[in-house]
Amino acid sequence: MKRVPLLPNVITAFGLSCGLFAIFKMNMIEAGGVTYQTLLTVAGIMLLACVADLLDGAVARAMKAESDFGGLFDSLADSITFGVAPAVIVLKSLSITPKTELSFFITTAAMVYSLCGVLRLVRFSLLASQAKSDSSLMVAHNKNFTGLPIPGGAAAIVSANLFLYSDEFRTNFTLSEHAHAWVMIVALVVTGYLMISRWKFPSLKTLHIRVKSFRVVVLTVIGAAVLFYGLLNHFAVIFVAVAWGYILVALTLSIVRLVSGRKLKTLEDFDPEPDALDDESSE
Repeated sequence: MKRVPLLPNVITAFGLSCGLFAIFKMNMIEAGGVTYQTLLTVAGIMLLACVADLLDGAVARAMKAESDFGGLFDSLADSITFGVAPAVIVLKSLSITPKTELSFFITTAAMVYSLCGVLRLVRFSLLASQAKSDSSLMVAHNKNFTGLPIPGGAAAIVSANLFLYSDEFRTNFTLSEHAHAWVMIVALVVTGYLMISRWKFPSLKTLHIRVKSFRVVVLTVIGAAVLFYGLLNHFAVIFVAVAWGYILVALTLSIVRLVSGRKLKTLEDFDPEPDALDDESSE
């Protein structure tokens, strides 16, 4: 039997544990008992899961310890941590009377989000498998993501829900429970669509800043200081701005590419993916 690398899978298991903790913690709270502090704690746990999701693959590649077991384990863990946990967090955050139209719509939206997240992971696994035997596909596969990555979708949902409960939002806006539910319904459906869409989303590996090294250090220090200050003092605002800002930037780049008649060569990587995989599966 082929040996399974330990360290990358331990990191994956940690990320899965974070997702399970978020689900179990939210389910132990009675209806109407969710507070901002609870959601803040859960959001921090979900961020740890995102970090673990970035690390497990990086560690596996650095150790040259990538395996079929690790890939399957990672997909199953992500489906729970980023596919199910955010939907549970939203459903438990809202005090909605059962067997009403609103409860039907929010439950349906949560199911759409989770289902789209699983489909996103399945497609990613299939494309990754195809890319292993084609160097050109491997380059494209590593450059950008086809569809919103599921950790990004989870961050968008968790951050939006947290922001609606934050003091920064509630001191400036008044939102009823009914309106809060509809905002999250739209967010769940839109995020679900983006995960299974053909829109391209940039990978952090493709970010290259061509400036002198001294400027890089200075900009990095300033950016890190501003980010940490914001996270410590205005966590909900910074979290939602980063999560949804990533989505808006990716969509803007793709739309600019399409509107320009695909003449901007610098944005050619943001052409929506063709339906080649769907066509092959239907033959």
